[in-house]
Amino acid sequence: MHHVLQLDIQGTPQAWITAEEAALHYATNTVAWEQGESPLVTLRGGWNVARGRQSTLVIHPIIALRGAPRRNLHEVVPAVTKPKLLRRDRCTCAYCAQVFPEKDLEAEHIVPASKGGPYAWTNLVSACRHCNGRKKDRTPEQAGMPLVYLPYVPSRYEDFLLRGRNVRADVHEWLSARLPKGSRLN
Repeated sequence: MHHVLQLDIQGTPQAWITAEEAALHYATNTVAWEQGESPLVTLRGGWNVARGRQSTLVIHPIIALRGAPRRNLHEVVPAVTKPKLLRRDRCTCAYCAQVFPEKDLEAEHIVPASKGGPYAWTNLVSACRHCNGRKKDRTPEQAGMPLVYLPYVPSRYEDFLLRGRNVRADVHEWLSARLPKGSRLN
């Protein structure tokens, strides 16, 4: 099932929410605007006997909520997960440049964890098992294995695409149109 992309009033992604959670925002009149080529779902409620009609709520795939966000989410660094890292790097080994299935790649520390390298976007790349084993507990310079691409911290829009949810084409298009120039997801 597809989720609703919840935005703040300025259009910054806040969360993926269920259609039922979105219905609460519609019912409390906190939806400022909505987008999407077609509705995500129409939820049906009870019957109004006097009018002979069933209540309905049309839920769109992208909704923006009224009010100011509690904090500027563009300043929040997205959480690092192995699946998101592999998708950021397009399942490409940072050392041999070959593309592999996700199951055959590892999250590899550029500066090894044993040498104080953090588990952070700018210190992690995707690596195949062969290259990771060859590099061992060394930096790329020490191993004579230069990186074929540089790691980076994904933008808020990239993070929502990297989460790997089942994203509708129109929502994917909306997020993709806001990706930073040079994004690997373009």
